[in-house]
Amino acid sequence: MQPRDLSDHVAYEAGRGIEEVARELDRDPSEFVKLASNENPHGPSPAAAVAVREAASSVSSYPKAAHADLTEAVAERWDVADEQVWLANGGDGALDYLHRAMIEPDDTVLVPSPGFAYYGMSARYHHGDVREYELSKADDFAQDAETVLEAYDGDRIVFLTSPHNPTGSTIPLEEVERLAEATDDETLIVVDEAYGEFADRDSAIALLEGRDGFDARDDVAVLRTFSKAYGLAGVRLGYAVVPDEWADAYARVNTPFAASEIACRAGLAAIDDEEHVERTVETARDSRAYMREHIDAHVWESEGNFVLVDVDDASAVAEEMQRRGVIVRDCSSFGLPGCIRITCGTEDETERAVETLNEVLADVDVDTDADRGGESETDASTEAEVPDT
Repeated sequence: MQPRDLSDHVAYEAGRGIEEVARELDRDPSEFVKLASNENPHGPSPAAAVAVREAASSVSSYPKAAHADLTEAVAERWDVADEQVWLANGGDGALDYLHRAMIEPDDTVLVPSPGFAYYGMSARYHHGDVREYELSKADDFAQDAETVLEAYDGDRIVFLTSPHNPTGSTIPLEEVERLAEATDDETLIVVDEAYGEFADRDSAIALLEGRDGFDARDDVAVLRTFSKAYGLAGVRLGYAVVPDEWADAYARVNTPFAASEIACRAGLAAIDDEEHVERTVETARDSRAYMREHIDAHVWESEGNFVLVDVDDASAVAEEMQRRGVIVRDCSSFGLPGCIRITCGTEDETERAVETLNEVLADVDVDTDADRGGESETDASTEAEVPDT
């Protein structure tokens, strides 16, 4: 017996962890810093850590009360009805629920390229087909409605990512509204705001609720997560905020007790820990600025907790940085073999990453010069400063 045909499915490639790399290189884990998975450099909200410890003695019970309490807290945070909040096992779990609620077999979803692989993976799990629109490196991965509409063909769901992973670009709410207006009535626009806390932009939830001068819409949903700014990636907690008109579909598509007792208790504590979020956002802002100013390669502007760097040969650079103790993300799996992504770390982590990258880039330049047969230092440095388009 065999499973169904999975030849169209691809495996998700996560950023490499310290323990994994240390074992592979036979090194002490303390030698490494991990800046590959956009995790919070300050760890979880301290309040959430306390809540996790306190919740440990109650994990023998199903999380009915905690689930309801967290739903209410998130709804209050965004000033929406409780029924509009769909808690899930991470943001990817919320994606699954939206696909269950929306997709019929052979419906298509339109996803960005480059982009988060799980958009397409989840759609295929639910028997949908996947189409792509391109965010162009030549245009600095700019996002607008026209770019999406050029590829749109009546797709059931259109995914936007703001801030976008792995580039850090965002899309203005006016462009989201324009896209929603231009697409079919039965097309859902999903705005993934996993990194929303780090961006100087309002949430697309304003479009659902008719705030800030926008008309209320029933064709936009928003994804959010506790993994990034709140530092709760390990407990797997995310949610969707959906239009009021079809909020009751959640009860028909979610798994029983969609978020665990520990996750819900951690989320309840973290959502009120504004000091931790503010510190995290400030660290990311400072780290982005430092990397843009000091890295000896093109660094795209970013509103996430990471930056994308043009390094020509991502695999070689990422591998050498890893050997020197700094783990970053080779973006070849995103379709960007010339780019690496570096998570915003603490001040010390960021400075170490920049120093290591610049050293590696200098060594790569030397190797490249030798291959070219002794090209002048001036010519080589000039070429290295031009972004690869």
